[in-house]
Amino acid sequence: MGPAMPGASAEAEAPASPGGGARPEETARPGSQARVRDLLLQLQNLQAERSEAFGLLDQGHQAYLRSGPQYDFPRYRQLVHEVTEAFASISREVLAIQERLRDTHGRPDLAQHLAHLQEQERQRLELTAALQLARQKAQEEPGAAAPREEVQELRQRIIKTMEVISEIVQDLKYDSEEAE
Repeated sequence: MGPAMPGASAEAEAPASPGGGARPEETARPGSQARVRDLLLQLQNLQAERSEAFGLLDQGHQAYLRSGPQYDFPRYRQLVHEVTEAFASISREVLAIQERLRDTHGRPDLAQHLAHLQEQERQRLELTAALQLARQKAQEEPGAAAPREEVQELRQRIIKTMEVISEIVQDLKYDSEEAE
């Protein structure tokens, strides 16, 4: 996980309500909103890392396709392994932020945005994997229209998913500023 946030230990010791979560009035202490902003900045950095990982995956797949028809699968498999580990690490950190927003800062609304974000990012990754398979099939069957059509459909679905992700991030920003 990433570096600890300044003051993290103090906020983790906030008294809990009988239901287990921090009471909103307890999280409204001075500096709490600044800590929420710090978490959202951390999320922004994680999203940038995730975007970079998608870029590496795409570049690696393009190199893999150029290595055809023999295909350098061992190199591509290693890249996929490394990117998968990066995605898993990023997801763990996002889930930790989600938990802190909900439990420590009393912001279930922001935590819910992160749950939606994670779901859309999962969908984006699944669509990306399907797109890569469709691209390979289209390359191996250059005269067939179906694989090319599937590539186009998957690209459109990825674009729509990325638009939803962007909307979630905007909603998260708006809702976090609204409370200031």
